[in-house]
Amino acid sequence: MSETPPPDQSPGWPMVLLRYVLPAVVVIAGLVVMALGSEVELEGGAGIVSAGIAIFFLNWLFRAGAAGERQRDREDEAREYFDRHGRWPD
Repeated sequence: MSETPPPDQSPGWPMVLLRYVLPAVVVIAGLVVMALGSEVELEGGAGIVSAGIAIFFLNWLFRAGAAGERQRDREDEAREYFDRHGRWPD
């Protein structure tokens, strides 16, 4: 199994594609559909744009949750250190 890269390392190109390029392509596709004209295309395009925005925010929520998990892990390690040594780590 592969390990998760450290948080200070930049994401690889597949993650950039998933996080930014995919939502942008979906939003642009929705705008193109909206530009075609009739009311049906306008409503459909708005739905597609909404889907692209939803993809972006789901990615953001996942990253925010993962960052919170890393912070909890660091806090647990600091508490264990405090229990062993009687002082808070630097």
